[in-house]
Amino acid sequence: MNYTYKTQGTCASSISFDKDENGIITNVSFAGGCDGNLKAVSKLVNGMKAEDIAAKLAGNLCGRRSTSCADQLAKAVLSV
Repeated sequence: MNYTYKTQGTCASSISFDKDENGIITNVSFAGGCDGNLKAVSKLVNGMKAEDIAAKLAGNLCGRRSTSCADQLAKAVLSV
């Protein structure tokens, strides 16, 4: 099933992804943000379980912000 998560506190405005019945995440794409870095993140997490993505990415910050696109992805995959 495809989901879109509206991010908060990041340059990217939203994250779209597919999550199957086993919690496997595929087809991650970010709207906005640092294009090259977010394409790389998307490739790295493709095929991973939502819980594993969250364990690796939750809490990563961007500069002085209290979150990052990676942190928002961690929240997104666990929110659905």
